[in-house]
Amino acid sequence: MVRNLLYVFLALLISNIAKVNAQQDPHFSLYRYNMNVINPAYAGTSESLEALLGFRSQWSGIQDGPETQNFNINAPINRDMGIGFTIVNDEVFVLKETHLYADFSYKLQVGYDVNLYAGIKAGGTFLNINLSGLDVDNDPLFNQDVSRFNPNVGIGFYLKAESYYITLSAPALISNDRFEKEGVVPVSGSENTHIFLGGGYDIELNDDFILKPSVLSKIVTGAPLSIDLTSSIIYNDRFEFGGNYRWDESVTFFTIIGFSDNSLNFGYAYESATTDIQTYNSGTHEIILKFRLN
Repeated sequence: MVRNLLYVFLALLISNIAKVNAQQDPHFSLYRYNMNVINPAYAGTSESLEALLGFRSQWSGIQDGPETQNFNINAPINRDMGIGFTIVNDEVFVLKETHLYADFSYKLQVGYDVNLYAGIKAGGTFLNINLSGLDVDNDPLFNQDVSRFNPNVGIGFYLKAESYYITLSAPALISNDRFEKEGVVPVSGSENTHIFLGGGYDIELNDDFILKPSVLSKIVTGAPLSIDLTSSIIYNDRFEFGGNYRWDESVTFFTIIGFSDNSLNFGYAYESATTDIQTYNSGTHEIILKFRLN
């Protein structure tokens, strides 16, 4: 009996931690390199084919803590249009979500060397909850797994100039139920709309160094406002070192290294929580590998 109650408590605890701290969708410390995931308008904006592989292990040291793997690719298909495709696999405890989305963007020139990209995202999420894996006996709420597909659509806008960008997006507009069980006391959660607003600026310090400050905010109904403040320095257009502060949540240090004339980038970020959960884990690790083909 004690063991069963412990499993139930852990399930609810991890679920609530994930909802409060991750605000339902996974965070990315290296969001500037992962813009496809949150904004469909980004597709084709680099005027080259880009592909990214990413892995994030959150709260290392906590068993069955959140882990995220993602792959995205985007490219222009002509002078004014771009397409993209994103896969994000997010796991925490008995919950697994796989997000599959296709992106389309259209470019409008709004000024000299200033373009506004408008994008749409369509796809959905495969939701799986392994409730039977909790080994809770004689409870109808926990004796049947949950498996479903939730379709969704999103929109986004991306303003890009030579030295700055502004991003505004809502990658999932439909509020789907994440968990619902009929016939017994329900345990359910809704997938609330996430709104992302941010921007960045490149400041050329000299011929070798560029300072890149940026900010990204995330607004979710019923959750605290999330703000990422990021700054980095790029040396010789090849080595990038920087830090990120997520307001009242975490501090991150990261580095990006470019190879083969920046056609290949490797990035690593280490994130340390500033909340009480920091006591129970050894930090968060994030790795990306990004390919670019002109």
